Order: sequence, then C-alpha cells, then structure tokens
Amino acid sequence: MAREQLRNLPVKVAGVALDFLLPLRCISCGSRVATKNTLCAICWQEMPFIDKPWCHRLGSPFSYDVGEAAWSPRAIANPPVFERLRAAALYEGPARDLVLALKFSKRRELAEPMARWMARNGQEFLSPDSVIVPVPLHWLRLVSRRFNQSADLAKEIAAGCGGSFEPEMLKRRKRTRQQVGLSAEERRKNVRSAFVVDPRRGTQLQGRHVVLIDDVMTTGSTISACSKTLLSAGARSVDVLTFALADPSLRT
Repeated sequence: MAREQLRNLPVKVAGVALDFLLPLRCISCGSRVATKNTLCAICWQEMPFIDKPWCHRLGSPFSYDVGEAAWSPRAIANPPVFERLRAAALYEGPARDLVLALKFSKRRELAEPMARWMARNGQEFLSPDSVIVPVPLHWLRLVSRRFNQSADLAKEIAAGCGGSFEPEMLKRRKRTRQQVGLSAEERRKNVRSAFVVDPRRGTQLQGRHVVLIDDVMTTGSTISACSKTLLSAGARSVDVLTFALADPSLRT
C-alpha cells in the first residue's frame, strides 16, 4: 500500500500545483470553487432549476402540486406532437449566461455540466435504447460557428445514458432566419419544411424511441418541426430534452 501511495505521489503533487496555478472557477461567474465544472454557492442559489411538480407533456413547472401526470392548460388546449418535454432550468439568470457562453463564446466545456442537469430531469425517458438526435444547424451556419451546441449536449447525454448518438440523422435543408425576434407565427413559418431525415440513416430510425436535444425551447416551433419530421420518417415516439425553457407562457 505504501509503495502504491509513493507511486501516485508525483501525480497528486502535480494536481495540487495545477490547482494553485489554475484554480477551479464557477462555470457561470468565475468565482473560485472547490469542484470542477460546478457553480459557486451564489450562482447555485440563483440558478432557476426546474423541479417537480411539472406538466407531464410540456415539462413546465406548476406553482403547486396538482397530481401525478397532470397536464397544463396549454398542453390540454394544444397537445404537442412530441410525447414529453423536459428542461433543466428556466432561461434566466445563470442558466441564460451558460447558454450564451456555450453558444456564442464557444465555451464547449460547459456542455458536460449542462447535459448532466438535463439528464437529471429527463431520466424518465433516457435509456440505452434511445436514439439521441440534436436539433441540426444548416451546414453554412455550422461552417461559420464551427460547432453545434445542441450536438455537444446530445453527445454528453448519449454517453451518460448509453443511447445511440446520431448527430447526422436530422438535416436542416433550408437556411432559415435566426428565430430571435420573430413572433410565434413567424417562427412556425420560418422552420416549415426546414428539416429532413438523412435517407442513409432512415432505417436506423424505424420503430425507435428518439430523444431530441436542443439548448433552449422558446415557442416550440423548431422542436415541433423536428419531431414531425422524425415521426413521419418512422420514429415510434419523440421526447424532447432542452437545457432551458425561455417562453414565459410556459410558467403555469
């Protein structure tokens, strides 16, 4: 035992020295923390995590418990094409900061902790049999941005649940306008017929359960269009997992 401890001593010393030179930081505000890829105490308190009770279909939080598998008024009035949606947090405070940092500051290391929190709320439908599909970018936007943040999240989630990561399953064939600033109707029109399943991978979709991954859900136009495409191509069912919910009307 002593010999093994001596053998590992240089590694431990190097780790201590690295922590001293490059101290661990809160992934949101940059304050010093004791654990890698986590939040400081203040950011943790301010993080708008979504916890039960929530709408069984849309995953939107209820202000009080209305019973198991309850639907929100919005889900009853307009049931989604997908089965269930779950999200880790509301799109505000540190959650918004993390989404923007991953997407625009290219802090791709954030995908791991963000995916971990997503998987916690999506555990009811994540399994080794799931096909994990990210919402795709048009190839021109992918070339410009150099990565797809939804694919980074999907890769981490697939690794965690053992599901099949399929980043090329769904294609965006139209270069749509940015959804930011568009009304709900404009968003629906913007993504109409925008997605298609790669014909080379269509057989892998037949009768399978798909988990669609995105970073933020606003009005749901994009994930609805993706879900319809996947179901039309033969998927048995589609559940949706996002990091944040941005639509204020989802708060029930």
